[in-house]
This record gives sequence, structure tokens and C-alpha cells, in this order.
Amino acid sequence: MAFGIRLLVWGERACFTRPEMKVERVSYDVITPSAARGILEAIHWKPAIRWHIDRIHVLKPIRFESIRRNEVGGKLSPASVAKAMKAGSTAGLATFVDEDRQQRAATVLRGVRYLIEAHFELTDRAGPDNSVGKHLDIFNRRARKGQCFHAPCLGVREFPASFELLEEGVPLPEPAPGVEANKDLGWMLHDIDFSDGMTPRFFRARMQGGVIEVPPWQAGEVKA
Repeated sequence: MAFGIRLLVWGERACFTRPEMKVERVSYDVITPSAARGILEAIHWKPAIRWHIDRIHVLKPIRFESIRRNEVGGKLSPASVAKAMKAGSTAGLATFVDEDRQQRAATVLRGVRYLIEAHFELTDRAGPDNSVGKHLDIFNRRARKGQCFHAPCLGVREFPASFELLEEGVPLPEPAPGVEANKDLGWMLHDIDFSDGMTPRFFRARMQGGVIEVPPWQAGEVKA
């Protein structure tokens, strides 16, 4: 597509948590489309555009390792926050990390590198000052300079993502030795439907030639 982008992302560790694992964190084999979208939005996002992930190239072998991480056991309830907002006071609205810290096992990915191919479309919130060319230029300029609104991560905040724009005309990078070309990755989280009560939607992910084709959001193969 004329307004598509290609972005290399990599990092030392990653954890794209499977939602079916309620207690211990276990990562998917590769980055999910929703996590890839989050990285793009960290570089450039406005209400006028919506990112769509087209395909993901896996450039390093899939390797797992087990670690232990400190996490906070609970979180503030939405009702408590709403009550504080209504009262105009945050008195008593606090979480003491030292009193609620838990150590949990996690199965994470080690040494990841992906090429994300994506495009965006204008939403109904785009005004007359918004155009595809304008937002594409902004994204490319920011990605070249390494600029982002917040630090992009590989699933969780502890695992930062490095990124580099792959310019138009530059050949695709070769995958590292040992990358499994074809693999059925099972059902994978596609993204969250925020317009439908934050309903997760899934698709059957298959890696062919080291590439995962991501179906469009509204495709029939994407299931809630």
C-alpha cells in the first residue's frame, strides 16, 4: 500500500502474555498484532488515524526462558477511583507496593527481532487538516529520529523495544540462522474491541516462510 510502513523492532526479552494464563505469565511465541500496534502508536498516533498490522516477519529463532518477576498483587478498583473523583479528594486512595508485592514465575521470550508491516487509515474523527500524506510524513520523520511519545515495549514495560524505520526500497532483512520457516502458532490475540466492552478477538496464526499474515480486523476468520 502506498501509505504502508515497515518497522524493525528488537529487544533482549519480550512477554506477550497469553490471556488464558491467569496466574503465571506465559508469552505467545511471537509478537501479537495488538502489541505491534502499541509500538507504532508510541511513535505516532492521533484520534484521526487507526493503525492496522498487515504482516509480521520473525527474524530471530523463537527461544523461551523462565524468570521470576516482582508484581503488585492488586490494583485500585474503578469504583474507588470514581468515588475519589466525585469527592474531589484522593484521601485514602493509594496502593502500598511494599505491602502487596508478589513474586511470580514468567515464561518469556529471549532475544527477539521482528519486521512489522502496517498501514493506517483515517477515522471519522479526521478533520480537514488531516491527510494520509501528513500523518505518514510525521510517522516516518519521528521513526527516523527515534522519537516516541512514550517508550515502546515488548509486551511489558520492563522489556523496552528498540526500533528502526526500514526505508522504502531497502531490501527485507534476512532472518537469522535457525528461524523456523513454517509453524502453526495456534489461536493468537489479534486485538481488543474497545467499542464492544473491550472484547478480545483472536485469529489462527500461521508462520509461513518466517512471515505471519495478519487478517484484517473485520475478516471472518477473526473471532471474538
